Amino acid sequence: MEPLIHNFAEAWKRSFDYAGRSTRPEYWWFYLANFIIGLVLGLVSNASEFFGWVLSAYLPASIVPTLPLTIRRLRDAGKAWPWIFIGLIPIVGTIWLIVLLCQPSALLAPV
Repeated sequence: MEPLIHNFAEAWKRSFDYAGRSTRPEYWWFYLANFIIGLVLGLVSNASEFFGWVLSAYLPASIVPTLPLTIRRLRDAGKAWPWIFIGLIPIVGTIWLIVLLCQPSALLAPV
């Protein structure tokens, strides 16, 4: 449970940090925490209008740490930041981006 909370908080702390790198565990722990929070808020929002508003605020706000984290993860995998746009291609692009995000850390100079 500790890595989940730590990596979630760390991603929010580095929300505007596009430099550097992020490891696979940093990225996927954040992604899991973000998914769980969205799922819980979505389920609870059916019972309470307040949580519907919280969910409506949380989902767009979660883009703020997700974008730089994804760019840092791509950099760690040895790819340049424009590779994030591959996810805009329907189906194949999304799968390709997931594969890139699952790559091990590259031992290259910073991209």
